[in-house]
Amino acid sequence: MGNVSQLFGKDNKKQDNSNIDEDSIQDIACLWISRMDRGLSASEKQQLVEWCKRKNQHYNALLEMASYWDDLSVLNELSDLFPLIQPKDDNKRNKYAAIGLAASVAIISLLGINTLVNKSFLPYLPSLHEQTLTQTDTLETHVGEQTSFTLQDGSQIQLNTNSLLIVNYSPTQRQLTLVRGEARFDVAKDKDRPFTVTVGEKSFTALGTIFNVQRNTNQAMELVVTEGKVLITKALTSVIDIKDTLLSVNTPIKQDTLEATLVISGEKAVIAENLASIAKTPVEKVSLDQINRDLAWQQGMLIFEGEPLSTALAEISRYTSSNFEIVDSQLAELTVAGYFKAGDIDGLLTSLQSNFGIIYRTNASGTILLTSAE
Repeated sequence: MGNVSQLFGKDNKKQDNSNIDEDSIQDIACLWISRMDRGLSASEKQQLVEWCKRKNQHYNALLEMASYWDDLSVLNELSDLFPLIQPKDDNKRNKYAAIGLAASVAIISLLGINTLVNKSFLPYLPSLHEQTLTQTDTLETHVGEQTSFTLQDGSQIQLNTNSLLIVNYSPTQRQLTLVRGEARFDVAKDKDRPFTVTVGEKSFTALGTIFNVQRNTNQAMELVVTEGKVLITKALTSVIDIKDTLLSVNTPIKQDTLEATLVISGEKAVIAENLASIAKTPVEKVSLDQINRDLAWQQGMLIFEGEPLSTALAEISRYTSSNFEIVDSQLAELTVAGYFKAGDIDGLLTSLQSNFGIIYRTNASGTILLTSAE
């Protein structure tokens, strides 16, 4: 469907298009509700209010979509947003106050009705819900490129350089496959549909959280959880078993029920592809500084704190088509520290020369050769 900022940004001409049909308005309203479930920023709240002010259809569609939502916090937040609509005169103030009061009553009524409706009525809901339950996409970035995507359920994905991700949503599960590279997942809450990222023979599953998965070799992968909890299992583990475990899990997991490892907010796991038992996955508590360093790519930066030059160059190479060769072997273990803009090769080489006296030149094949000035 697209990113909310794209749909409602000030420069988007489509936002005032009077020809938008009713189904499109419902789609947008549903996206807003899913975003509210995850939490709106101040600017997004203002965008939502402006959208509701634009047409009564927008406002009514938002209330209708809210009535189908299970989370009371969404309805509460929707009520809290009404004071943000500031009328231009007293007559309009009375008008909007009446609308706000009526909407509050409508929300309470709709919520009461919703709790009485049996799930057998779901097939009769608008086709919008069928659309948001299914999605198939291939998301890809090239070397040096970083891109963000918003999925139909409101989940956000940020792909790092040279990454490939396959999205396959069904009515029972949100299944993604990270073929290569690295991605950050900000998962919209849905307790009935697990969000699973499969990498090789391992899977990482959440119901609503934020985590980062990296796979740059076939030997190992890395998981960092910044909010919520993620369950590591074998790729073919039953979705029902995964969901039941996530809904009731305590740390540690009882191994007689499911072979898995739980990683919670502020923890990191490095998983070898040939790991004999997932239950033995090493998990470590990491500081906020370390998390910021590991995930600096999300701000377009790379941070090094004493890594060998060879390791630093391997990481830098992910963001550029340039190749490096350390001619003087003693330079490989030289430790480097600092902040580097991803893909800024000129800045890196200048820093190496000024701080470490490393001379660089490019050979006929385009490889950057590094030698010591001495």
